[in-house]
Amino acid sequence: MNKPLKVLVSGTGFAGQGHTDTFRNVGAEIVGMVGRTESVLKEVAEKKSIPYTNTNWEQALLDCQPDIVSIGTPGGVHYDAIVPAIKQGCHVYCDKPLTADGHTAVALYELAKKHDVKTAYASSFRYMPCIQHAKQLIAQGAIGEPLEVECISHFNLERAIPFGWSHRQEAGGGRLNNNFTHKLSIVNAVIGEKILAISGEVRDDLIKAPIVKGVHNFKTRREHIPKDLNDPNLEWGASNVEWTYTVMAKIASTLATKAVSVLFKHGGLNPRFNEDHIVFYGSAGAIYIKGHYGQGPLYSWSENKTWEELPTPQTIIDGLPDVKGDTERNWECLAREFVKDIKGEAFSPYQTFKDGARYQQLIDIIRKNGNWTNVDHLQ
Repeated sequence: MNKPLKVLVSGTGFAGQGHTDTFRNVGAEIVGMVGRTESVLKEVAEKKSIPYTNTNWEQALLDCQPDIVSIGTPGGVHYDAIVPAIKQGCHVYCDKPLTADGHTAVALYELAKKHDVKTAYASSFRYMPCIQHAKQLIAQGAIGEPLEVECISHFNLERAIPFGWSHRQEAGGGRLNNNFTHKLSIVNAVIGEKILAISGEVRDDLIKAPIVKGVHNFKTRREHIPKDLNDPNLEWGASNVEWTYTVMAKIASTLATKAVSVLFKHGGLNPRFNEDHIVFYGSAGAIYIKGHYGQGPLYSWSENKTWEELPTPQTIIDGLPDVKGDTERNWECLAREFVKDIKGEAFSPYQTFKDGARYQQLIDIIRKNGNWTNVDHLQ
């Protein structure tokens, strides 16, 4: 395939604009962008030099005839956009979550198989340099046999962030969809992809959020927090999704004789006392990475019984796209392999709708809070 692959982007916010840059960086042609608000769409298209815009997705599919559609909108609207794209024969690159529930996620996975299109699922923080380093070290036996993983994060998010998709389950909101997906992907990448069992609890600590007009970009929503939250004229929207979760999982690993135990603990609204972190414990050592998504630095605990900071190998650094921003760089890592696959070139395995559908089914299970054993009858 000598001609650049044609990409139609859905979404005008942070993800839509980021996907635009991502696919251009891997040699694709952005042929159009679709958004719901025409004035915002025109502004973004002009800034990004995108030749075609439309607020009608299906018309844009017909007009642009893309090879790939890139979905950078909230999860609740993914299903309706992806179905006609797959039926038209487009390959699909989709940000997490795949959809708002397991049923529709599985339906998309099955539809993609039926129409023989390739899919990419962007729970993409598995491409962080320190995560790649940890994967190499553990595969080389640095911690012995993997036993346990601990993922701890507290975000201290502002409770007055304007009401929007992140507050509603049906819109693809919640911390499981937008934090746990990345954490699980990281652990899968390092330890193993096969999830054997899962248990969890979720809690909505927010209850409500102020309704504010004019919020179009997820990354700038804090700028729209009302100055007076006691204003009697202020409208409020109800949250119906989790802001805190605790999840335990068992994951199979070719490096371990028993299932590896994993703890995921996240408090979206809780203050952070010390560093967020990810730790991999083994029979002969441990690897500690600072940061909720493994931003680093990375430390190793081995026979000398002390924590030693290890630099990221130059080979990993050299293999990364030259892009500012962790999210943007990780998007490009995934898109690079996706495009290679579509072109019939050699590529490294990447996450697809199969993974996205599995993750969404797991989230449905966790949200049921159905894992408790009542013991109040015990003496």
